[in-house]
Amino acid sequence: MRTRIAAVTMAAAGIAALSAAPAMAATATSEAGTVACATVLNRPCITHQVDGDGIVGIAQVNADPTQLTMVQVEVRSQQAWGSPWETVASASAVRVGSVQATTPKVTGPAPHIICATAGPALDASKQVTTCTNPF
Repeated sequence: MRTRIAAVTMAAAGIAALSAAPAMAATATSEAGTVACATVLNRPCITHQVDGDGIVGIAQVNADPTQLTMVQVEVRSQQAWGSPWETVASASAVRVGSVQATTPKVTGPAPHIICATAGPALDASKQVTTCTNPF
């Protein structure tokens, strides 16, 4: 019995290490005009910029230079605690290779989240959606 438990534990540790390896091996980019993101292919990197005038959502995705890639970024707000998140601004872009999209500026005191969907434009099953925590 102990042998089986040890084998399951080792298998789980191996799976965890394999799934974490791409993230640990990723490097950050910081080219002018881009967001510092890990170079994990087809995973959206999202951020926001806040100033006195409002909030801008930014998303980019790194992709194979020959792949038709899409990214869609949304700024969502919540008008009252427990109410649904509503999209108040969005932007999308499609091009070959890596791509970035920036939303129009949003004003308002409501809590916000930024969500992005990105991946191969011609294969929706491989597109990934991720969101920030509320801010």
